[in-house]
Amino acid sequence: MCGISGLINLKGAPVDRDVLHRMIRTMSYRGPDAGGVVTDNEIGLGHARLSIIDLAGGSQPMSVEDGAVTIVFNGEIFNYVELRGDLIRRGHRFSTHSDTEVILRSYLEKGVDCVHDFNGQWAFAIWDRRMRQLFLSRDRFGVRPLFYTVTPTHFIFASEIKAIFACPGVDRELDLRGLDQVFTFWVTLPANTVFKGVKQLPPGCSLTLNDGKLSIQRYWQPEFSVDLADRNSIPQKAEELLALMEDAARIRLRSDVPVGAYLSGGIDSTFITALIARFAKNRLRTFSVAFGDREFDESHFQAEASAYLGTEHQEICCTRQDIGRIFPDVIRHIEQPVIRTAPAPMFLLSKLVHQNDFKVVLTGEGSDEILGGYDIFKEAKVRRFWAQRYHSRMRPLLLRRLYPYLDKLQRQPEAYLRNFFRVTDDDLASPLFSHLLRWELTSNIKRFYSNATKIDLADYDALAEIEQLLPGPYSSWPPFCQAQYLEIAHLLPGYILSAQGDRMSMAHSVEARYPFLDHRLSSFAAKLHPSLKMSVLNEKYLLKVAAQGLVPETVVKRTKQPYRAPDGASFVGGEPLEYVDELLSTEAVKKYGVFEPQAVSKLVAKFKSHQKVTTRDDMALVGILSTQLVAHTFLSHNEFRV
Repeated sequence: MCGISGLINLKGAPVDRDVLHRMIRTMSYRGPDAGGVVTDNEIGLGHARLSIIDLAGGSQPMSVEDGAVTIVFNGEIFNYVELRGDLIRRGHRFSTHSDTEVILRSYLEKGVDCVHDFNGQWAFAIWDRRMRQLFLSRDRFGVRPLFYTVTPTHFIFASEIKAIFACPGVDRELDLRGLDQVFTFWVTLPANTVFKGVKQLPPGCSLTLNDGKLSIQRYWQPEFSVDLADRNSIPQKAEELLALMEDAARIRLRSDVPVGAYLSGGIDSTFITALIARFAKNRLRTFSVAFGDREFDESHFQAEASAYLGTEHQEICCTRQDIGRIFPDVIRHIEQPVIRTAPAPMFLLSKLVHQNDFKVVLTGEGSDEILGGYDIFKEAKVRRFWAQRYHSRMRPLLLRRLYPYLDKLQRQPEAYLRNFFRVTDDDLASPLFSHLLRWELTSNIKRFYSNATKIDLADYDALAEIEQLLPGPYSSWPPFCQAQYLEIAHLLPGYILSAQGDRMSMAHSVEARYPFLDHRLSSFAAKLHPSLKMSVLNEKYLLKVAAQGLVPETVVKRTKQPYRAPDGASFVGGEPLEYVDELLSTEAVKKYGVFEPQAVSKLVAKFKSHQKVTTRDDMALVGILSTQLVAHTFLSHNEFRV
């Protein structure tokens, strides 16, 4: 895993090597082992390397065929061994054993279509000197980030936005529409970011730049084609799932450095750990987060899973005070606002892994999205069931079963459930039905907008924009698959794999790998009947069948507990934090202009007085504070500036 950067002078003048070096230095933590820069008149490429495969021969930027093509690459191609063998049979000669050279020679063989052959997680740039063409690509699920901007004189790209901001002539201004998307969906909608003029290459897309002309091509997107016969072939499908998972885990163990695993205590990470323990030559090392607050802690399940699988386990305990202390660093790495503090413990977890001299971990992310594990899928299913007999008194009470870990919800009367989890005709008719309530809850943050922000966003409708992005076949998919698509296409790359994933692991030079996001597995899962993903309200049903005997029975049968962390209480109501008081002050809120100072002051006072706070309050405080941190870090000339 690495950091990449590059720029093209659109006027044809030679690029400034010093700028390339400065870009790489801003994200040196992504690649502390080595670095390099190469220029070819109007283009320059930069690379910061985290050495994992072919430690001696995999240095970048890398060129072949006497410099005909040159690459900078962030990520891993897990099937590079098989691809290398095929390319040798086709006459290619290799000078290294790296997956980087496999990409280059695949490109020489197939051009931009080479990406279809890759099983991995990547963001790379290839400069083709023969055509004077730049080719960028990002993996199917968006595991690895890739940003770009165009100025009057340059096309600039990098793994992180801060590297782009290291270039002269790049404006720094918040994009209110991008912010509004975060305060609706938790993420921006590709290709938007929260900065004007800075774009992200969407997952599953490639970009070419030739003679100043930019073109983006989509080579992959989530699609569903349900096999109606699946529901009668559970044993066979469970065997297929297990075989796919075994191979996905096996090839993700390819590394010239030790590999560990995250062990959360849930079925996903425990299943992955059980699989890779089969291939490990030595006792497997596992790592986890525990919490000082019992409400969030899963350490008992982690210890039980570790003992069952015989791993050497370490944990780090995260407190509210820890979250408050590290939050500025967390936001500096995420580079956009968040409405939850959940990334912060992952920041501490990757630090623990780094301190133990590990560079690679396998994790269980992706399972909930492709195999049907989220509560939001259950919620939509219950709401549709309720809508069939709207006047039933019993059906809406099923909603209490969805969130046993939310004490406040359990105490709410039937009238509240009916009001909050409503099933109006308009809701039911919406293609976004499954997610409307979540997005409405998130959108409560917008009540803190300043008048100026409200005016600027008066003609903008985030829901209308996301609806326009839905693919053509979407309306023909089962409702369950529609909900899956919304998670896979948006929350997964924009938050789970980014804010909680790449940004937190790479902050401490750790590469996370995701066996559940093997594209062969996702293709298999996309054909499964929804009842195999969720049997009545039993989530990830087929995975549980496949996991029998591999993981503890208590893990298979335990009630799902989503990963959460303390939110507003980490910042206000406890020991004072200087940066919080400063950034939530009337003066600072006025300075950046996104929020109404008086409304923010009332929210802070509510926390300080230890009044009863709601989920909306928690999300608002975290969202406002993280926005202020983003503005303070990236727009201001002060000690937080990157």
